[in-house]
Amino acid sequence: RFHFGHAAEPEKDFNFGVANIFSKSGGAAITAIDARFVDTAWRRLDIPHDWAVELPFVNVANSDVTSHGYKPVGGLFPETSIGWYRKRFSVEAADSGGRYQLQFDGIFRDAKIWLNGFYLGNNASGYVGVSYDVTDYVRFKGENVLVVRVDATQYEGWFYEGAGIYRHVWLNQYNNTHIAEGGLYAWSDLKGNAATVNVETTVENQGLAGSTVSVSSYLTDRDGKIVAQSKEQNVSVTINGKSTVRQNLSIAKARLWTLEDPYLYRVVSVVKQNGRIIDRVQHRYGIRTLAFEGATGFFLNGKHVKLQGTNNHQDHAGIGSALPDYMHYYRISLLKDLGVNAYRTSHNAPNTELLDACDSLGMLVVDEQRLLNSSPEYVNQFERLLLRDRNHPSIIIWSIGNEEGWIQTSSNGKRIALTLLAKQKELDPSRTSTYAADLPNVFNGVNEVIPVRGFNYRHFAVSDYHKDHPNQPLMGTEMGSTVTTRGIYEKDSIRGYLPDQDITAPWWASRAEEWWPLAAENPYWTGGFVWTGFDYRGEPTPFEWPNVNSHFGIMDVCGFPKNIYYYYQSWWTDKDVLHISPHWNFNNQDKRGKPIDVWVNSNADNVELFLNGKSQGKKDMPRNGHLQWKVNYEPGKLEAVA
Repeated sequence: RFHFGHAAEPEKDFNFGVANIFSKSGGAAITAIDARFVDTAWRRLDIPHDWAVELPFVNVANSDVTSHGYKPVGGLFPETSIGWYRKRFSVEAADSGGRYQLQFDGIFRDAKIWLNGFYLGNNASGYVGVSYDVTDYVRFKGENVLVVRVDATQYEGWFYEGAGIYRHVWLNQYNNTHIAEGGLYAWSDLKGNAATVNVETTVENQGLAGSTVSVSSYLTDRDGKIVAQSKEQNVSVTINGKSTVRQNLSIAKARLWTLEDPYLYRVVSVVKQNGRIIDRVQHRYGIRTLAFEGATGFFLNGKHVKLQGTNNHQDHAGIGSALPDYMHYYRISLLKDLGVNAYRTSHNAPNTELLDACDSLGMLVVDEQRLLNSSPEYVNQFERLLLRDRNHPSIIIWSIGNEEGWIQTSSNGKRIALTLLAKQKELDPSRTSTYAADLPNVFNGVNEVIPVRGFNYRHFAVSDYHKDHPNQPLMGTEMGSTVTTRGIYEKDSIRGYLPDQDITAPWWASRAEEWWPLAAENPYWTGGFVWTGFDYRGEPTPFEWPNVNSHFGIMDVCGFPKNIYYYYQSWWTDKDVLHISPHWNFNNQDKRGKPIDVWVNSNADNVELFLNGKSQGKKDMPRNGHLQWKVNYEPGKLEAVA
């Protein structure tokens, strides 16, 4: 059940902030935390749930409200920025011998969590999930009551972020001795198609005595047939201790994970005690190698791949941030059809279901940390991200942050980066990291130590930077940013419309044909990521109210292509592409006899344009470009022939 609280008036926030809830364990009388609290008047709903998307739009002259899509969530809106959730559930007494964990995949944001009146903790992050061992608080007689207070008064980003428990929640059960959370880690070594899969299994003991167990690992194909298996290895684990076992699995002829054939094995670790399985963890796993080279770019399994990427926020039309699992597959499929082969999770930890879709469909991923910060809070967030995601074959590189203008050129920024890089190398030595810097040919600070230089725009400076630092790989972490409105061909500042062609970009950015030819034609560019694949809520650049969503997408918020889609598809795929714009259904009286700018996007060698059967000329297609004609309008049929 769900109910709004209040950020400014405790009596409307179920006495939170005035009731003494921390004086005694399990005591929370006269608040919604109390298990006896009557919530029958609260709204019933299913999670995932984004309450922000349900709220009306409000016109407030505040840049943060504008960038978040004019929804009444944040410090200016105390009455709709606190949300309370209560869930009742039962656990069978027959299951009382195990341990229990509550796992929250994502809550926006600053969530405080209680079970049966016992405070579990606070998760400040709106993007990285959190889990709690709740074994001591579970009731096996009667109902259990889970309470979550979500405080969205503070933003984390400058884009639509949603609000509420917008990802899944799980109740996990396991033995006192078990594989630790994030405790299965696998990576591959390849010689030709002969693969060695290295598996590290970390076993944790939360019992009252030391524990001796055996650990084994094996690999199956997608049909469940075992293709490689280790021997059982005994290990002793002390009370509240952890022990890690490393085992190697060999496959003579591995089926590699590629963009064209994203084949997924299953890697499994098993813990036994006295011959009985007491824990088993399985991950889908792709065998592949990664390499970034300063002179020649990115290689997957030794094969050169140019990154044809898009940045994307996590919301979608109509549903906000609470995406059903299948929606991630739908969105990745749309991007694949466009010719995209890489996805940057700007600017936060993504849903695990998104990564599952990328694993299954063959999409490379830049997995991004929310902030460049090395405080215990943010190092812990980064650690949780690494442990959660490191077995996904789609992830090719980590990003430790984005456009940290206050610190990115300073010694503080450099030292923070080094701390985060050390944590990444500790937990995932199989990959490397980048940082998305909105800087031209500048080396001081983060760029001195980051393994792969990221360029946010500043495409004009990439060549000079490469000349000065030829051994440092680089990528366009944000490129493009053409702003368009699907199906519109004239700017309308009142309605917030922009022409649906590659002609308008903000001052800091670039058009498609300004950046992509540079990336395509220079091997030291690993490629780049367009801002963005889809339009999203918020950031209505260059407009404000009543415009409530962005114009940056190659596709609109629903996933329908704009004209720029066909520019990228022409040069990012082997499909036969021939697209003509604009439409040819103008009002006869307004447009008859007046010149119309006709654009043709294609990867054909040349194109001839016809109006009512009369040739308007034949032109050769420039590589990584498009063709244009000026055609005086007359009703009829406009054709492009390649």
